[in-house]
This record gives sequence, structure tokens and C-alpha cells, in this order.
Amino acid sequence: MHSAAVLGLVLLALGASGLDNGLVRKPPMGWMSWTKYYCEIDCVKHPFGCINEDLYMAQADRMSKDGYRDVGYEYIHIDDCWMANQRAPDGQLVANATRFPSGIKALSKYMHDRGLKLGIYEDIGTKTCGGYPGSATHLKTDADTFASWDVDYLKLDGCWIEEDEMPEQYENMEGILNGTGRQIVYSCSWPAYLIDQPQKQDYKLIAQYCNLWRNFDDISMSWSSILSIINYYDHNQDRQIPYNGPGQWFDPDMIIGGNTEITYDQARVQMTIWSMWSAPLIMSNDLRTVDEESKKILQNREVIAIDQDPMGIMGRLVANTTDLGVYVKPVVPRDTAKNTTSYAVAILNRSSSKKHSVTLQLSHLGMSNAEGYACRDLWELSDLGTFRPRDSFNFDIKPTAVQFIKCSLPNL
Repeated sequence: MHSAAVLGLVLLALGASGLDNGLVRKPPMGWMSWTKYYCEIDCVKHPFGCINEDLYMAQADRMSKDGYRDVGYEYIHIDDCWMANQRAPDGQLVANATRFPSGIKALSKYMHDRGLKLGIYEDIGTKTCGGYPGSATHLKTDADTFASWDVDYLKLDGCWIEEDEMPEQYENMEGILNGTGRQIVYSCSWPAYLIDQPQKQDYKLIAQYCNLWRNFDDISMSWSSILSIINYYDHNQDRQIPYNGPGQWFDPDMIIGGNTEITYDQARVQMTIWSMWSAPLIMSNDLRTVDEESKKILQNREVIAIDQDPMGIMGRLVANTTDLGVYVKPVVPRDTAKNTTSYAVAILNRSSSKKHSVTLQLSHLGMSNAEGYACRDLWELSDLGTFRPRDSFNFDIKPTAVQFIKCSLPNL
């Protein structure tokens, strides 16, 4: 990839325009229940793993006490199956009284008292995906309810609605949310239901109404699921990159590091590639049982800084073989006078069995600053030295592993 192409990537990202409600100018970070706990509502059989207020309070306690909040994680997200089966007589949503006896407003206060924020789930259709009351025909009532409960973030799913009705309904909810007077981050599942109809995934339109959006399958607890998401984003990056940026983010789904179904290397891969994309970092695990090595991965400040880079550029796959993918992302610090930036570089080995030796010349990655770059290994937290455009990186990368480097402009 030539330096001119990388500069074009910067200008595209800086010129992207969409919903401007002042929220999530950097990708949101937090914890969500779905991938770990799904719709488990049997609290007798699963007292520590069912969807109830105790679960969310317990995760909030760990978030605030174990260092997650300090590195940027701030949202605790309720997902599906929190509601009663029916609305109240006045049409308002009601939390399940057995599993949420204190109510959602009390849960919001619990989060706010700990320096955290509360996210909640609903569906734009007549029912949620789990079969609970949906927001169709109740958009204003539900938005006002969430605002009265001091909710900070709404994930609005897309079950039980005709696809052709989605644009109008998702657009309507954006205006209604803004009209409540409370700032609520708006996460849409609109394009996720159009995977097989990419011509209908109008990201320019979606970005005008949504702060972030799901656009592919739900993640599951496996390396193959992580890889399928990476492959999808790789194949669609040209359509996606122009519309990712401050306040408007592609959401490739939850971070599953901290679960035993994937290795530490695979957890590093997901954190790396999601950070290269400027994607939301929303964990789904049990923070009460995350081991120390996983905690180091999830809380790596230098990796998180790439994700939270203020330019918000979605990194690009610039070289690709059957097993290897090389990604480049412009990051700060920038030298605006010279139209040059620093860069993050990720080299992914997708193979489940082969180690690969990789040599990459910096100039081939678009890195042309004659004074060179101070490069650093973000997982080993070690300085690699100064590299100039004609110099090369040389790495041996294990199966299902990644090399992650930041190369900063000197003296900035």
C-alpha cells in the first residue's frame, strides 16, 4: 500500500459525517451479558449465571474494583430477557419482578454510583428475539421510559419486523431518543439483518441515525467465530471504512477474552483486530472468574489506546495470503504540517497449525517519514527501536496469533 493511499484513508475517515449527538466520540467500552449468559432465566438452577439484577451488579462491582473502569470500560449492558412477558396497563415496559425486584432505575443508580453507565436492550419489532414485548408502536413510550430510568445506552435489535420497514423505524427512534432530553447512545442492529442483501446496507444512511451498528452474525465462544467475523470485515472493508469514525462505529460484536473456549493468543488476536478497526470493546465473560493473564490482555492500556485513538480510523487489510493478513491504521501523533501520521501495524496468522516467518518493509506499508519511526511491541510492551522506510520488520508468528506494533513519529 502506498503512502498516498494511507493519506487517502485518513482523509476519508476525517471527512465522514453521520449522527452528531455528541456521544461516543471514541468507541464505547464495557461489558454485555449475551454471549456468556444468553437468555438464561432459571435462577434456581443457575443462581450465579441467570439474567437478574444480581448478575449486573456483580459484574459492575468487578468492573469498578478490578481495574477495568480505570482503563476505559464503563458500560454494563443488559441484553434480552430482562422484561416481564407483558407491558403494564399503561403500555410501559416492566422489568421481570422476580429477577429485577429493585427495578431498572435502581440498577442505573447502582452503576452511576460506581462511575459506570447502564445499557439496556429492546427490539424495533413487535417482539424481542427472545419473545418479550418489542417497541413497535411503542417507540415514544419506550424511549421516555428508558430516559426516566436514567439509561445511558440502547441496543435496539431487529427481530419481528419486515426488513423494508427498518429504515423508517430505526430513523424514527433516533429522533424520539434525542427528544427525551437524555443523552442515550443508540446502537442499531439494522444492517445485521441484511447480510444476504448487501445492496440494502446503506451505511451512509445508517450512520446518520445510529451511533453504532451490528452488521454481521452474532459472535459465539470459538476461534472459528472470531475468524468468520474478521473474514467478513476484510471482504467488505472498502464499503465500511468511509463510514467509521467518531460517533459512528461498526460493531463486530463482543470481546470474548477471559473465557476458556479460546486461547490467550486468540484473545490477543481479537483485541488486536478490533482495536485496529476502532471497534467497540464490549466484553462478554464473567469478570468474577477472569484469570490474571486474561485480565492483562483485556486491560492492556497500549492496545486499548489504539482502539481509542481520537482519529477513529478503521484500519485496512493491506496485504493478504491464505494464512497471513497485514493491517495498517493511521494513529496519533500526527504531523499536520507534513501530512504524516504514526501507525499501528498488525500481522495476523490465521493458520491453526503453521508458524510463519514474516518480513515487511515499512515503505511497503505506506510508512514514508524519512526521519523514521519509534516502534514498540504492544503485547510484549517492549521497544523495538527506530525504523526508517527502507528498514524491515522480521517476526515469527505462532498459529492463531498476532504481532501488534505501534510506530510513532519521533519528537511529537
